[in-house]
Amino acid sequence: MIRFEIVLEPDGFADAKKTGDAWLVAHATGRPDDKWSKFKPHLADGFRWLCAYGAMYEPVGTVDHFVSCAEDRSKAYVWANYRFASGWINSSKQNLRSEQAVDPFEVRDEWFELLLPSLQLVATEQVPMEWKVRVQTMLGRLHLGDDERVIRQRRAWYRLYQERKLTIEGLEQLAPLIASAVRRQTFTAGR
Repeated sequence: MIRFEIVLEPDGFADAKKTGDAWLVAHATGRPDDKWSKFKPHLADGFRWLCAYGAMYEPVGTVDHFVSCAEDRSKAYVWANYRFASGWINSSKQNLRSEQAVDPFEVRDEWFELLLPSLQLVATEQVPMEWKVRVQTMLGRLHLGDDERVIRQRRAWYRLYQERKLTIEGLEQLAPLIASAVRRQTFTAGR
């Protein structure tokens, strides 16, 4: 994971929120009506088209409710509750309570490190004690550490870089954790 800045609410979202909140009043149960997907491109732009959790380019993605609708339905139409995420990672997060998770707006870049050549994501010693359990939950529950699906994706980006089909600047845009690992490796080798 990497830190992302809060994405400003887009024009027109206030109307969607109003309609959505009215839907919640009329429907005490059930999955909230999707009023957020039409704003997904704006959210994705704010996340630089990177998955909020996997920190890699995501051309499709979904709108993740950081506080899930199951945890607090009243946040279903709160813009500040939305994160841009890969669909399968968002599904893995399903019903994870917010107090068990690490918010991409709160995480610190130095809390996670990608290891080369394994491409595994690990927690660093920089993670404060009060965040350690949450960080480990994210690595496991969202399959960010060493799941074959995420490793395969990382491997593809890393291979493009190794084959010189992608510059370090391009890697930084599309897979910043890998770019950081490459820079760290280059710095260590240069010493």
